Amino acid sequence: MTASREPAGTGGTETFDSYYGRPVIKAPVWKQPDVPLYLFVGGVAGVSAVLAEGAAVSGRPGLERWARLATAGGSTVGAVALIHDLGRPARFLNMLRVFKPTSPLSVGSWILAPFGGLSAVAAASNVTGRLPFVGRAAGLGAAALGPPLATYTAVLLCDTAVPAWHEAYREMPFWFAGSSAAAAGGLGIAAAPLSESAPARRLALAGAAVDVSAERMVRRRLGMLAEPYEQGRPGRLLRMARGLTLAGAGAAVLGRRSRALSVAGGAALAAGSLLTRFGVFQAGLASAEDPKYTVVPQRERVDRRQDAATSG
Repeated sequence: MTASREPAGTGGTETFDSYYGRPVIKAPVWKQPDVPLYLFVGGVAGVSAVLAEGAAVSGRPGLERWARLATAGGSTVGAVALIHDLGRPARFLNMLRVFKPTSPLSVGSWILAPFGGLSAVAAASNVTGRLPFVGRAAGLGAAALGPPLATYTAVLLCDTAVPAWHEAYREMPFWFAGSSAAAAGGLGIAAAPLSESAPARRLALAGAAVDVSAERMVRRRLGMLAEPYEQGRPGRLLRMARGLTLAGAGAAVLGRRSRALSVAGGAALAAGSLLTRFGVFQAGLASAEDPKYTVVPQRERVDRRQDAATSG
């Protein structure tokens, strides 16, 4: 790899040319739309499981039923998307042969498998009215696994060598959790009766606040590595996501007595969360393709260590 650099303070730029024009690191071979869709539906399912238990405790059957169905449906769609990305079901089953605490993908597979079964039992019991004790126990189990399911995908991305993902390891779990909460709450607002939607509205507003705040922290802290989140197609997707999230949050506040406004706001929140996953995913791929996002941070770390050793 070669690099040309103008002296600091001259306003110059640094240009990197990798061998044969190839990136320094190998970008993940995960497929689109399979993986971004899995990131989205897995998060929504995880938070919806918690929302379902809250609705059950507070006596909101309409909200509980929707949340149970969203939990079961999200886990099913997520499993299908993950298996399609892997190529064949046997590969997913092979990941369950050994539990590796150091592998986010292994841990995530062991979370997704029981979560899917428990959420299906809870939804079936709620819809049919049969075996309510078993269904409620299954719902509690799914709710316990919900938060890890909603956030482990952020750890999965940050555990790679992809610069824009790896350096955002502090904020990414909060970003994904907030986005998932906004989407789950938004869908609850759209589907549940108005008289039962208050918990979903509070969840949506809190999730939207965490979502927007975490994204802003990523942009402020990462410096140059925040460029992939701001430029090109990823930047456009994330700007659209932010606009939809803010619009949906506003509709959630104003639509307490309006079914039409509640449906529109809930749909906007869900769409914003979905676009967030695609934007983050594509920003990571863009950072892996450009050598400067790998080389410049490495050089800065080396310089800081050398300065520290000299001053010490």
